[in-house]
Order: sequence, then C-alpha cells, then structure tokens
Amino acid sequence: MKTNSFYPVILTNQVEESSKFYTEYFGFDIVYKADWYVSLKKSKSNIPYELALLDASHTTIPVTYQKPVQGLILNFEVEDVDKEYRRLIISEKLPLQLDIRNEEFGQRHFITSDPNGVLIDVIKIIPPSQEESTQYVEKVWSNSEKIDE
Repeated sequence: MKTNSFYPVILTNQVEESSKFYTEYFGFDIVYKADWYVSLKKSKSNIPYELALLDASHTTIPVTYQKPVQGLILNFEVEDVDKEYRRLIISEKLPLQLDIRNEEFGQRHFITSDPNGVLIDVIKIIPPSQEESTQYVEKVWSNSEKIDE
C-alpha cells in the first residue's frame, strides 16, 4: 500500500477546546476548521506532522462508535524534555499525570493530558540500560549521551 499521509483523528465532544489546546501548547496550525472537524498541521516543523479532531457524534462515524476517545497516548519526541516540562507543567500548569523521570528502556519523559483525557507523553530518547539495550533492533541513541539522574 502506498500511503500519502497518515495521522491520528481524535473523536471528541470538545472540538473547539481541543483545537485551542493543540495550537497553543504544541504548535499546531489549523488548516481546516468546521464546528465538527478541525485539521491541524505542524507547518513550521521539518516534518509536517498532522492531527485531526472530529466530533464523536458526527454522522460520518458509525453509530456504535460515536463516543469520545479512550486509551490513547500521543508521543511527542523532543530535543529538550526538561525545557518542555518547565514550559508545560511548571509555567502553563497543564495536568501532570506522570512526573518527569528516566526509564531503563531509554527515555526521559513526563506525561500530561489533553482536554479529552488523551495522554501526552513528552519524550527525549536517552541511552537505555545495558540490559535493555539488547532489546533494540535499531540503535536510536548516541554513545555520547549520558543518562541524567
């Protein structure tokens, strides 16, 4: 299958509030806006990441699936996770679902959430522990990086 685009669509009862959240805190731009659907893109990024918000009760959704999103995590890999922690959690007071920490499997991260309860995991890739490094098929960290604890 040749894919031209791929992006998550969050089913929500809060299209407007969610749109404001992702544009204000995560730098998305609105590329299409209706009262039932908003298409977002990170236009100023090297990669034009996309995200969409769709009213869960819209007629394009089969009736049995017309309910808000549950059990979703959006991962945002960043260059400086501590800076984003200070910005989003300390300054902007977004909800803190998991405090910043280093994981043995090779991440320094924290988790916040959007207005729908979607978890947002803000991550910096760090070297994994020796034991965990054997689990990787592809090396995604540099030897010069050190784990800050």
